[in-house]
Amino acid sequence: MKILCVSDQIDPLVYSSSIKERYKDIDFVISAGDLPMEYLDFIVSSLNKPVYFVFGNHNLNEFGLYHKNLDIQAQNKAQPLLNYAFSHGATYIGFRTAREGNILMAGVSGSLRYNKGLNQYTDRQMRWKLFKLVPRLILNKLRYGRYLDIFVTHASPEGIHDKNDPCHKGFASFIWFMKTFHPAYLIHGHIHLYDLQDIRVSQYNKTTVINAYSHFILDTGDIRS
Repeated sequence: MKILCVSDQIDPLVYSSSIKERYKDIDFVISAGDLPMEYLDFIVSSLNKPVYFVFGNHNLNEFGLYHKNLDIQAQNKAQPLLNYAFSHGATYIGFRTAREGNILMAGVSGSLRYNKGLNQYTDRQMRWKLFKLVPRLILNKLRYGRYLDIFVTHASPEGIHDKNDPCHKGFASFIWFMKTFHPAYLIHGHIHLYDLQDIRVSQYNKTTVINAYSHFILDTGDIRS
């Protein structure tokens, strides 16, 4: 399968009248966060392919619509966009699992907490959210012989593609997750690539970690089918 991965920046190669021709062989799309919902709507309507997304720590106007346990202020902020939020056609996989064809996915939203903003978590909080995915992952293992193929996050794992500043440090709990459930790929955003020499793809044990900043084409081949 060929997957268009996007995050953090509206890419003129994607947001273009030639998107259909340029990405005609794409099977589906993954967004790793910090992109406006209008951009995902454009991709859905242009390519007519499934789009799966998580939220980052920005562009959170609609976050409350997918997380009803937020405080009233956050929900009220999102409420005016209610009709649009559920009409854009993309599928939210934050703190959930999904399957597209033979590809098993799980996703988590947010970044490491740095200023108590919306959709920011301590590593302990994120680990607890990962624990909640375990029953579904075990069912995947029993049914398909593997836990998952692609783990979609916004933030990066600790020590892989992350930065030293508080905002861009990665989650240690993602390292535990990769060691335990062995996804073939971890797709993340959050880390902007300003230098062509910056590392975009790294290997950690059995997992290929990919920074989807702007856009990245992932060809999974015959992934564990």
